[in-house]
Amino acid sequence: MEHELAPWVQWHGRLMVLAWVILLPLGVLIARFFKITPHQSWPASLDNKFWWHCHRLLQYSGVALMTVAAVLAIRHASLASSPAPLHGVIGFMVIGLGWLQILGGWLRGSKGGPKGGPGGSDTADVRGDHYDMTPRRRVFEYLHKFAGYLVILLATADVALGLRAAHALTWITCLIAATWAVGAALFAWLQWQGYCLDTYQAIWGPGLEHPGNRIPPIGWGIRRVRPATPTLPKQGEIE
Repeated sequence: MEHELAPWVQWHGRLMVLAWVILLPLGVLIARFFKITPHQSWPASLDNKFWWHCHRLLQYSGVALMTVAAVLAIRHASLASSPAPLHGVIGFMVIGLGWLQILGGWLRGSKGGPKGGPGGSDTADVRGDHYDMTPRRRVFEYLHKFAGYLVILLATADVALGLRAAHALTWITCLIAATWAVGAALFAWLQWQGYCLDTYQAIWGPGLEHPGNRIPPIGWGIRRVRPATPTLPKQGEIE
């Protein structure tokens, strides 16, 4: 049965797996753990945009592939007569959340920055939603982070349902499962090693003269350097 799948089904599966098993989770991993790169002299060197460019490229690419895969399914399949209707229902939720993540990024507000620093001018601070951590920016961060992890979990479940509905070959299922396992293990190791530094501090440093450092970080398991600490914190120094 697995050899009799229509070409659109095959391409739908390939594109969704590439998007939700590889590109989008990798974009999340880089954004969470590589705001400071291994050879960067932080906090002397601030606002390393490696993670930002990678995150944006991977997320845009993943959502684009997801959209093409979704169009293939919508054009050729009927949810009402589908042998796996739950796969379709969760799929539409994943598509909606994926595009809401893109829309939220466009609406996140301005950056701003301190005098002489990233986002600021040479003579004065520049007000911005991110630098000032305005309500708009806080809402964005809460929603973006929560929805991001939620859609990854939903997509993982939906890929599993899709593999079952398509009677995927055993080696394909095992390869995807192994990719998930490696990704989860890498995520856990990087978290345990303390690579998840607060985005705000990665951009502007740990000083309390920056307004965002006077409020708690948004998200779970995020490391913050205390102002008197010149280097990254060791394991266990989580505020």
